[in-house]
Amino acid sequence: MAYQNPDQDTIRRVLEESKTIAVVGLSDKAHRTSYQISKVMQEAGYRIIPVNPNVDEVLGEKSYPNLKAIDEPIDLINVFRRSEFLPEIAREAAETDADIFWAQQGVENEEAAKFLKERDFTVIMDMCIKVAHAVLLR
Repeated sequence: MAYQNPDQDTIRRVLEESKTIAVVGLSDKAHRTSYQISKVMQEAGYRIIPVNPNVDEVLGEKSYPNLKAIDEPIDLINVFRRSEFLPEIAREAAETDADIFWAQQGVENEEAAKFLKERDFTVIMDMCIKVAHAVLLR
């Protein structure tokens, strides 16, 4: 059975209550989707924390090599990596204080979803956070 996202009210509440978003796979290249979406979310008032071991800074924020290296509270983890990397990222997410895991459009993994749900995460997969924000919080 395919993964089922939470209902729109839950997703709306996630977007309203989250303030800090750790973005796994955030590129420092302005033409990349991860950069463009994170920039829009930053302009909408969210604090963006880049997670990318190959860059020092993105969108004026210090980049971290992985989720465990972040030394401040995270509300939501937004993932821009291929689906096969989600189980590893989910295990790392479980070691943070975040409880929301959002995989971008085209990215989903049943194993990761099951693992996170067993740890009381709200899991959203295969959905663009920018589009959801535009539609649900107009």
